[in-house]
Amino acid sequence: MPNPTHKPKAASSSSLTAKSALSKTTKTPIKRDPERTRLKILDAATSEFARHGLGGTRVDRISKRAGSNERMLYYYFGSKEKLFLAVLERAYLSFVAAERALELDLAEPEKAIQTLCCFIWDYYWDHPELVRLLNSENLHQAKHLKRSARLQELLSPLVSHLGDILAEGVKQGLFRADIDAAEAYIKIGSLGYFYISNQHTIAAVLGRDITSVAARRARYASNLEMVLAYLRQH
Repeated sequence: MPNPTHKPKAASSSSLTAKSALSKTTKTPIKRDPERTRLKILDAATSEFARHGLGGTRVDRISKRAGSNERMLYYYFGSKEKLFLAVLERAYLSFVAAERALELDLAEPEKAIQTLCCFIWDYYWDHPELVRLLNSENLHQAKHLKRSARLQELLSPLVSHLGDILAEGVKQGLFRADIDAAEAYIKIGSLGYFYISNQHTIAAVLGRDITSVAARRARYASNLEMVLAYLRQH
């Protein structure tokens, strides 16, 4: 018959130590996610390069922002300049992917031109980091992009699409036949790029806020008038 006054023996300190050691050795191992780490470094680097440029960006700030360390940054990218190129490539490829998804109706050339223009201007406005990264790369005379093994992937499909729109416009008697598609693309892009790149100096020198919704709406309307006036037959 069990003795109700009987107390179980306390576990010895040695057995507790053994159990503690066992629990430490059976902890769930930390899972490594190389792609996630790489993307976090890219995201952090994009913010730092866009803000400080290539020369002003520090590797330790990128690592801290990514929640990683410098060793992992060099492991994945090799150097700060190679990381900068990876950031540029990703920014360009995102732009190109958005361009490829754009639907343009060749049957209505003028409407297609308006859609294309607004897409480019909106993209620059929604992705100011792209403009800042390009400003930084232009200071270095595009030496990093020239080394890219993915340069052909970075070519804008919109130049070809714009050529098709212009050809259809000529066929319908709407557009001039002497318009070069690449030159027209540069002109259209510059009408959006300049405002983003120079918004702060414009505000300082001209005392004008060009960032409001009303200002953008009015600017788009007048810019579209200029583009169509340039393209149309007279």
